Amino acid sequence: MKQHSVLNRLKAGIVALILMLSPLATAANSPIIAAASSVKFALQEIAEAFYHDTGNRIRISYSSSGNLTRQIQQGAPFELLLSANAGYTEQLYQQNKTLGQSITYALGRLVLITEKNTSLTLDKQLSAIKILTETGNLKRFAIANPLHAPYGVAAQEVLQQLGLWESIKPHLVVGENVAQAAQFASSGAAQVGLVSYSIALAPALQNRTRTLLIPASLHRPLQQTMVLLHNAGETSKLFFIYLQQHKARAILARYGYSVPEE
Repeated sequence: MKQHSVLNRLKAGIVALILMLSPLATAANSPIIAAASSVKFALQEIAEAFYHDTGNRIRISYSSSGNLTRQIQQGAPFELLLSANAGYTEQLYQQNKTLGQSITYALGRLVLITEKNTSLTLDKQLSAIKILTETGNLKRFAIANPLHAPYGVAAQEVLQQLGLWESIKPHLVVGENVAQAAQFASSGAAQVGLVSYSIALAPALQNRTRTLLIPASLHRPLQQTMVLLHNAGETSKLFFIYLQQHKARAILARYGYSVPEE
């Protein structure tokens, strides 16, 4: 146990030294990072902390994990991919488009979300929503697109586990990504939705929504994974390391993510 602690301190010291010696990045050479929309608000804070600590800027392109993966396959100049599941990063690794295998940097959760002033009861078995479908009072239910958004896949799995998928399917409002699905539910364009916990914890949404955390047992794990792409430069490699350090993990935790154990 003592040896493990020493190794961790040594690792942290080496990383700190690398960060102090890293060159300042200008806007012209700031790398473009591809990131799943689910991590947007946490990643914005982490990117600012990274700039404060290292002087290096990164640019971030947000979309669904599937869309970003397709863009990379088509030659998009991203240097690092942060996906909402392991499938897409593994796919790129198998296609020899990465510098190595991906790592899981956080685990996501799913929440039921609705406008703050609605009278809808939120419960973990979605019993109130089932009543709405049976009485013909469910109009629109928001999820991210399961075809290319991992949180959309997880939402579908939850509805299938609870026996609600077929009855809710005609009422789905499908977001291009999980952030758009959250916008549908928070604006009243949908009565309710299933979205990422991290998006729901964003201050702008917290003030106008109600949410309920869905049991993780109702869907496959949402492994937030990241992988360096074949053209990754030094700043991207530093950011890859930075995301595994205490400051970044503390920000992720504030946005509802749990982090893998050392």
